[in-house]
Amino acid sequence: MRELIKNIKPDKRSPLGQQQKVLLKLLKKARHTQFGEYYHFNQIRSSSDFITSFQKNVPVFDYEKMYNEWWHKTIDNEQNVSYPGDVKYFALTSGTSVGSSKFIPVTDDMIKAVKLVGTRIFLRFAKKEHRKLLKKRVLMLGGSSSLNQGKGALVGDLSGINLSNIPFWFRPIYLPGKQISDIKDWDQRIDAIVKKAPEWDVGVITGIPSWVSLMIERIIDHYNLDTIHDMWPSLGAFVHGGIAFSPYKKSFEHLFAKPLIYVDTYLASEGFIAYQKETNDEFMTLVLNSDIFLEFVPFDEEHFDSEGSLISTDNIVDYSKVEEGKDYAILLSNSAGAWRYQIGDVVRIEDKIKCQISIVGRTKLFLSICGEHLSIDNMNMAVLAAEKEFGISIPEFTVMSIPKNNFYTHRWFVGLLGDVSSDQLRTFIDIKLMELNDDYRIERSNVLQDIELEILPNELFFDFLSAQGKSGGQHKFPRVLKGKMKKEWQLFLSEK
Repeated sequence: MRELIKNIKPDKRSPLGQQQKVLLKLLKKARHTQFGEYYHFNQIRSSSDFITSFQKNVPVFDYEKMYNEWWHKTIDNEQNVSYPGDVKYFALTSGTSVGSSKFIPVTDDMIKAVKLVGTRIFLRFAKKEHRKLLKKRVLMLGGSSSLNQGKGALVGDLSGINLSNIPFWFRPIYLPGKQISDIKDWDQRIDAIVKKAPEWDVGVITGIPSWVSLMIERIIDHYNLDTIHDMWPSLGAFVHGGIAFSPYKKSFEHLFAKPLIYVDTYLASEGFIAYQKETNDEFMTLVLNSDIFLEFVPFDEEHFDSEGSLISTDNIVDYSKVEEGKDYAILLSNSAGAWRYQIGDVVRIEDKIKCQISIVGRTKLFLSICGEHLSIDNMNMAVLAAEKEFGISIPEFTVMSIPKNNFYTHRWFVGLLGDVSSDQLRTFIDIKLMELNDDYRIERSNVLQDIELEILPNELFFDFLSAQGKSGGQHKFPRVLKGKMKKEWQLFLSEK
């Protein structure tokens, strides 16, 4: 452990210096691939301003473009396509934006980079006040580590791929162990965890809030406990990611007998992008020195249409040129053969000097059917305010737009723990959104003429995901419903 700590040293270079080193490393590594030769990586590397040269010579890719031009060869087991060697794994994404899954290449280099950042997060608990947690077990609730065999690679969600590549030093404290994590069926895996729970001394839990909450509730109900601390008194930290934690925090509190340390992380299917460095940090800090080169597209009407599709590649910047307080869609290039790749996330630069960000939403999961520009961040803030106002908890919610008599309606579906009427909740959320978002306020007196809200049993959201084959792992219910998933949700509710 001492040797491990010694190797995780703070990077003293500037953010630009860190990112320059990463990009040069990636260009050098991939220069002899089909992609690298086609886009003249050697010439880009030798340019005095290689970042600008890279941006001028390599186009922006979304998944469809990257797949159709390059990754389809990788999936067919062709080597040296967009990254050296073969690709051993493909991460199957949850498909929250478009309702269909994507196959994202995962290489050994990428797994190594993810492990490095994961180690940095784990070593947060090496501080004196938290050191006792290092002596306890770490329960990682993710996808199944038993991966499916593709044409020439193994396929699963990224959490399952990571669980199948646990570092040797971590194995003695890792839970639930290979035998349980290999179970493919989510409910059977949770049943096995519930059965073994009394044998474990858990200090840290990691996972997506919604599924971790369900697991803990199952344990509490099965053993007739007051809180999970009756079973695991040493539990002191929850490392979470995948979705904003604020809507879940209140519902989590009744599961515990004492406060926990919460650590927010931003692990995309394409790599580790940011994490909360200190307990008191309000925002996450970008990882700028670990095999991901980031670019930022201003998230505005000049660059994106109302459906969240990119329409202009002008004024795309590296981190040194971002503006504090501004929203950007992320492009990344990584050590798995993604280049200037749109991951679909929108972040806000909260503190440029500290490299701190917050996740605002998804490019295609904003509601802007009539110019209201309503973000997931706006929705989360309104829901959090409602929780405080009425003393309730709203772990799950989703919103869709509905045409109505030449105008539009936002229809909310809310999973509620507590007692408040749908009319009270609808009115409060609507007023709060008008306070938070001027565009929304303007459109509420124009085209957006009505707001509807339906309170549903919270388990319906999970039942829908299960019906979609998306139980557990990295799957989460989208906060905004569009297209195919919107129709499937409406059909699902009509059958209930």
